Amino acid sequence: MSGNGLDTGARDAAPAVETAEVPDDAGRPGRFWSARRLPAALVAAVVLGTAGIFLYDVAAVRAHRPAMGWRRHLAHELATRHLGNAWVVTGAAVAVLAGLWLIVLAATPGLRGVLPMRRGTPGVRAGLDRRGAALVLRDRAMEVSGVQSVRVDVGRHRIRARAVAHFRDLDDVRDDLGTALADGVRQLGLARSPGLSVHVRRPAKR
Repeated sequence: MSGNGLDTGARDAAPAVETAEVPDDAGRPGRFWSARRLPAALVAAVVLGTAGIFLYDVAAVRAHRPAMGWRRHLAHELATRHLGNAWVVTGAAVAVLAGLWLIVLAATPGLRGVLPMRRGTPGVRAGLDRRGAALVLRDRAMEVSGVQSVRVDVGRHRIRARAVAHFRDLDDVRDDLGTALADGVRQLGLARSPGLSVHVRRPAKR
């Protein structure tokens, strides 16, 4: 990603900020939790559909009508198949994996792309989009003399910058780039300052 492609539009882009109301007595800002709307909707739809079908069949039996063929077949299979049967083992494995997946979704925050920011206003939490943070830091890096191009990857625990310098000593560029990025990270206002890793090299020879 070169400096020429950075001047038009990248400097005008602002990082995405998300806010959410929280109690005033909340402690240190933590990660944002995902609403998990899609998994919740899928589970609700499956449970509701299955319960509705069973309820209809039970009501039909109570009304002296024959049970559905699939339920008679299922009851027969459950009564005759051994626990070591391949289909039984496969069904149990699928159920276990689905349960573990739901537990992981329930116990993990999600929203890995949002970095919590320091609280400046009581009762308000703010988060910075990782791609927006990377764009801001890349702009700061391109202002360092000697940097021809740079790639910045912002993680939750570490920020990695890989730059190409076409003039100046590499050590000098690395020092100036590290200083500029460290200052940029402080200005982002993150709740937890990630580590910084800077690598500088010469352009590949053609």
